[in-house]
Amino acid sequence: MNPEPQRWVAIAHILRARGNKGEVAAELLTDFPERLKNLSAVYLGDAAISREPRRIGLASFWTDRNHPGEGIFRFEGSASISDAEKFRGQYVFLPIEQRVALPAGQYFVSELIGCSVFENFPEDSKAPASSPCSLASAPALLGTVSSVQFTGEGVSGTPLLAVDTSRGELLVPLAEDICTGINVAARRIDVSLPEGLRNLDEE
Repeated sequence: MNPEPQRWVAIAHILRARGNKGEVAAELLTDFPERLKNLSAVYLGDAAISREPRRIGLASFWTDRNHPGEGIFRFEGSASISDAEKFRGQYVFLPIEQRVALPAGQYFVSELIGCSVFENFPEDSKAPASSPCSLASAPALLGTVSSVQFTGEGVSGTPLLAVDTSRGELLVPLAEDICTGINVAARRIDVSLPEGLRNLDEE
């Protein structure tokens, strides 16, 4: 059975009330916060989306210069600290249709998490002895992507896919020569592991 298609994308997590005019401070979960200034409404709900997120008017939004990675929301009808406190802990969502379109070869973290990772073996190598398949070219299931790890702010580097395998967590660089095929619609990532990384997995 195919999983239910994703319908919502989280763009912020409300942390606390901010000021005394009903605003809230939120951790931003989007790389495109500036476009939120043009929205007239967003949707609020819990992390698990256990119930349909509810629509709420957005009176204003701006990024917080004093706290990098945070934004300030003021929702319609929120005019005091007590009003703002009611939103603490909730997530701000947008329908998946309103998500920014990325250039080819770029992916949202939410698209990668949950993907099955398969290792493709070179023709001149041998698949692990534990593999029930005798064909060296047959892909072997490594595990599932649990998260994506990034380098620190201001530090360049390749993001890492944290893959849950039967031997524990394996970190796979999200690089073109290693992640040779990414099909988010099929929830599948094909990788060609360097010898050192494969040996680390076998250990």
